[in-house]
Amino acid sequence: MINRRLLFSFAKITLLCLFFISCRSAKYVDDQQALVTKIELDGISPELKESASAYISNEIRPNSPLNLTIYNLFNTKDGAYKTTNLRSVGEAPRLLDSALVDLSATQIQAYLKTKGYFEAEVTPQIQVRRKKARINFVTDLKTPYILRNVSYDIEDPAVRNIYEQQVLPTTQVKSSQKYDATNLYLERENVYNALRNRGYYQYVRQFMTVAVDTNQLDHQADLALQIQNREDSSAHRVYTIDSVYVKIVSPNEELKKPSSAQLDSARSIVYEDETQKFRLRSISRYMFVRSDDLYNQRDENLSYDRLYEMNTFRSIKISYTPVDSNKLNVQYELTPRSVMSNQIEGEFTFSSGMSGFNIGDTYSHRNIFGGAELLEVKMRYGVLFDPRLPGNLSQKIFNNDFQVGVNLVVPRLMVPFGVRSVGRYGLPRTTFSSSLQIFDQDNTYSNRYLINSLNYFWYQSENITHSYTPILLEYRLGRLNPTFAQNLIDEGYLLYVESNNREYFGLGSQYAYTLNAPKLLKKEDFNYLRLGVDVSGNILGLLSSTFDFKKNEAGERLLFNVPYLQYIKGEVDYRWYKHFGGNKQLVLRFNTGVAVPYGNNSSLLIFEKSFFAGGMNGIRAWQARTLGPGGYNREGLSESLRLNLRNLDQLGEVKIEGNAEYRFRLLNNFLGAKLNGATFVDMGNIWRLRPNELNPDGEFKADRFLSQIAIGTGFGLRIDMDYFVIRLDAGLKVKDPQFTGSDQWVIRHLFNSKSFRDDYYLTHKPDRYNFFQYNFGVGLPF
Repeated sequence: MINRRLLFSFAKITLLCLFFISCRSAKYVDDQQALVTKIELDGISPELKESASAYISNEIRPNSPLNLTIYNLFNTKDGAYKTTNLRSVGEAPRLLDSALVDLSATQIQAYLKTKGYFEAEVTPQIQVRRKKARINFVTDLKTPYILRNVSYDIEDPAVRNIYEQQVLPTTQVKSSQKYDATNLYLERENVYNALRNRGYYQYVRQFMTVAVDTNQLDHQADLALQIQNREDSSAHRVYTIDSVYVKIVSPNEELKKPSSAQLDSARSIVYEDETQKFRLRSISRYMFVRSDDLYNQRDENLSYDRLYEMNTFRSIKISYTPVDSNKLNVQYELTPRSVMSNQIEGEFTFSSGMSGFNIGDTYSHRNIFGGAELLEVKMRYGVLFDPRLPGNLSQKIFNNDFQVGVNLVVPRLMVPFGVRSVGRYGLPRTTFSSSLQIFDQDNTYSNRYLINSLNYFWYQSENITHSYTPILLEYRLGRLNPTFAQNLIDEGYLLYVESNNREYFGLGSQYAYTLNAPKLLKKEDFNYLRLGVDVSGNILGLLSSTFDFKKNEAGERLLFNVPYLQYIKGEVDYRWYKHFGGNKQLVLRFNTGVAVPYGNNSSLLIFEKSFFAGGMNGIRAWQARTLGPGGYNREGLSESLRLNLRNLDQLGEVKIEGNAEYRFRLLNNFLGAKLNGATFVDMGNIWRLRPNELNPDGEFKADRFLSQIAIGTGFGLRIDMDYFVIRLDAGLKVKDPQFTGSDQWVIRHLFNSKSFRDDYYLTHKPDRYNFFQYNFGVGLPF
């Protein structure tokens, strides 16, 4: 197996070499040419500079140093660029072109005029030295023009009334404001939307015109906004929906079945299904353009959004046909996707000296009962090998994990009462799910976990969602290896044996409130909040008191001869997103939670409901489940326990975590994708609610929890493929709470890390201390 330290050392050396050789070399450029290495814009305010720079021609923008180096490696020969057999890698050199420089200056000047700087002048200055060119666009903005008078001429009284009520109160086109063409475009769009949402089907943007007069006073402008009547000078017409036609089109001519259009009188819809597989009722609830309604563009867009969200149709077309002076027929034409699909996924895992793989298969049926229901059957198997275990490959299996699950997603809320307008902000869903996990860890632990649930998910508004699981039924059978369990008991870890070597039954509910989840990938200022509550055992506790359930030797009440759970768990995830323009963004995150067992199992919280720290989405300088609780140090365990208890003994009932991450763009073109960077600081820990002999110094205490906060920092690379993000984060430990006093600041040992790590290994064998933790994942951490 490849030595991990050797691999990372080679990667670091390679990156350093690329860094030093990636300067923008001009030695291959002809003597009569110059490589553009820098562009500046002087005299432009910061709020305009970034937008103005977008008008500089791409052909004269400085190359990415790395991409130019790659191009030079493959496309040069004998000290010059090749003219034939060019390789399509990296970026070709961006050479100085005076015509493109002048064109860019003209475009920047035109942009500044749209911002009210009608007299702005942009003068390019070029400096060439050693075949390298620096371009400076020197700008004299001069005095901007201010709006003096804004007049309105709207011929149609009805249109004028809509404009005054719906557009004018929020208009950005006002007297005493600086002229900005963007506000005029926005005004035209607001007028268009206001009219199209009130029945004006034939209204187009060109009916609104704006005249700008700058000749009246010095640096002042008068605006005359006009909304004209139709081409024949008649007033604009309001249209009403007459008939509604719905047609399901067969995606394959061979699968097309005989069909005829039939009227559904209850819904006033003429319906035809060439596949004969869909029920109209399930689809029509998300067709918001209905008979006898005014034409409404917003309802049309809602229909597109909800029907596509059903993930059942690959093509949706809504078209209109005028039938008289103010009537429209609407036709929905829906083409289904393939009903069934199968997806196989796999990944290789490598961490802490262990390696393994995960493989999964997902079968999907998108219309199993004719109502666009989604049935998913998922299977996953994962195995992790530990090279430190003796024997052949099969004997080096540290753990293996098999999971199978079935989900049925219905695109509506299946409740015994009516729900109004629940689909206007997003597609509501009812999900029935069942899953089984079979987990085994070598000579240590086995787990059988069955869970069944009913979940409702819906939108309260565009940015507020609710998730409610009224029924969460679970059964778990966890067993420790008898020899391992006895060793734990002999060494004083009876509580750990009791909390893991157990069988239980749970009946509970969950609820989650989420604010601004749709904004997570947007570059703007906003707050994100998620509140979650998980409660189990209250109903069973009430029933046990009423019907006097049996008890076991430990005093736990039994249901079907199995103890049931009672606990409450709450978690808060708050994030603050600040956008600094372009691709620069700061994210601050605070995540905390508490889980309290009570009643029938007041002293023991199950493994699955416990918190853990570390991992690719948490405190990234630590591997998942290797931090905390509190100041717990695994030195007190025997070597065999340290080996077998890995990822099992560092859990808690209290979690406090904070993250700060600054994101920015590195390269606009990196192998066909965008390369982003991030610097981050993570801090936090987990704690036990009460003292536990398994985790000395692991309980939460108000007077010392701050001293037990772990701190990590690092740098990340994110390859943005538009559809998904590939992420590589390198976390560095700064403060480690498993040590005491000033020894917690492990960062001071970074440059004599070998002796520090060797000493640590002597007292923590087989655990090794790693200052750096590398995390590879898909998607942003938060």
